[in-house]
Amino acid sequence: MEKEETPGTILFVDDESSILEIAQEYFEHKGYRVLTASNGVEALKIMEHESVSCCFTDINMPEMNGLELAEHIRRKDNTVPVIVMTGYPSLENTIRTLKNGVVDFLIKPVNLNQMNLCVKRVLRERRLFVENLLLKEEVARKAQLESLNRDLETRVTELGALNRIMGAFTSVPESGDVFRRLVDMAQDLCGAGKAWFYVINDLFPFPREVVASQGCLPGSGGPEPALADLLREVAEDGLPFLLGKNSGTTRFSGITGSAMVVPLKIREKVFGLLYLVRDRFRDDFSDKDLYYASAMATHAAYAIENLALYENIYENLFATLYAFVSAIEAKDAYTHQHSDRVAALSVALGRRMGLDAESLDVLLFAGRLHDIGKIGVRDEVLLKPGRLTDAEYDAIKAHPVIGAGIVGKLGLWSREQEIILYHHERYDGSGYPKGLAGKEIPLLARILSVADAYDAMASDRAYRKRMPEHEIFLVMKQARARQFDPEILDLFLQMAAEGTLPA
Repeated sequence: MEKEETPGTILFVDDESSILEIAQEYFEHKGYRVLTASNGVEALKIMEHESVSCCFTDINMPEMNGLELAEHIRRKDNTVPVIVMTGYPSLENTIRTLKNGVVDFLIKPVNLNQMNLCVKRVLRERRLFVENLLLKEEVARKAQLESLNRDLETRVTELGALNRIMGAFTSVPESGDVFRRLVDMAQDLCGAGKAWFYVINDLFPFPREVVASQGCLPGSGGPEPALADLLREVAEDGLPFLLGKNSGTTRFSGITGSAMVVPLKIREKVFGLLYLVRDRFRDDFSDKDLYYASAMATHAAYAIENLALYENIYENLFATLYAFVSAIEAKDAYTHQHSDRVAALSVALGRRMGLDAESLDVLLFAGRLHDIGKIGVRDEVLLKPGRLTDAEYDAIKAHPVIGAGIVGKLGLWSREQEIILYHHERYDGSGYPKGLAGKEIPLLARILSVADAYDAMASDRAYRKRMPEHEIFLVMKQARARQFDPEILDLFLQMAAEGTLPA
């Protein structure tokens, strides 16, 4: 059984009121909502605030005829079907109605049953038409949504890659690590088969290989001539270079696939070149690959510049601090270069103990600055040739705290500050300034304590001459496990017996 269509709203337009009355009574009885108008102008006013399912209209009416009304309705809402009723049929009128989007043409007098069947048909067709329009809109929206999702996924991927690039170069300890990270990341993100970084600048006018990706044989320092010419050309232009079938550039005969050369610039001057290669069995590098490689080179350049700036600041600060130490030692010819000798002895002892390179650097730094706190001690106390009073000795004992405070204010060297603060602590806990004992005293401070005591006894002082070597070692042995860490002292004495202590 055919499903009964849901009644809608029908608009009847005719200048004969009797036809309107009959149609309204009939179709309202059928369950439809019926609106009536006597001409096209009145009908359009009704449609401004009423939703109409279909429209029956006469052709010949005052003010606006049925065909003009049909045209207005088509322009306003082409889903509303229009059926024309006329008592004067002609071929010309039929053609005109079709041009105006009319869906049916009824001849008066119109049979009400015929009108009812027509209404059912056009409303069914209208429903199918609207559903088809909605389906098309839904398909279009779905396609648009899928396109937006693809764009979003691409942007998220790009953002993730850029965040990874920025994070990779934010905390790199040395410039060599920057180049290694640049090559490895470029190979990964750009899908390169091989990658190299070459230095080329005023100091190295010929490209010199610094680092290569895994799988590359170690270079002899420079590329083969054809590649060297290409690298020099990119360095002169200062612009990235993309080579491959799709880039329009295939003149370089050194490879059979695709390649990229990206300059690394520091303050607008080319410092080096990132060179990437992809073999001929894969697609060419894309513009996105070139974009990623350029971003990596830019952030690597920032990292190199920051490292250079930090190292310059570090060296300037150290030079300033050591100038204070030199000024202190210059006041007393007997202790001149004492800090350098203590640093050398500490490093030699630390190396014999198997300390890592960072710890040896810390010892070297702290050894050269361990007495910087004496800048806060009055000259008459510091250079006094006779025995010190208790008050004067207390003033001398303040120099580790003063020195640690000077270095600590810079906020750079916490381990060095620790050595400076504790280098006069004694193994039995009788030292100063904290009275630490045994392993409570940091290892590097215990090492420097041995070197400092030895050089103090082996140097001329304002209040005495240097002690003979055998007496120094005798005094140090007597202070074993009291002033000095016994294991460190034993190793130091062993080095002295072997003649391996620095002169």
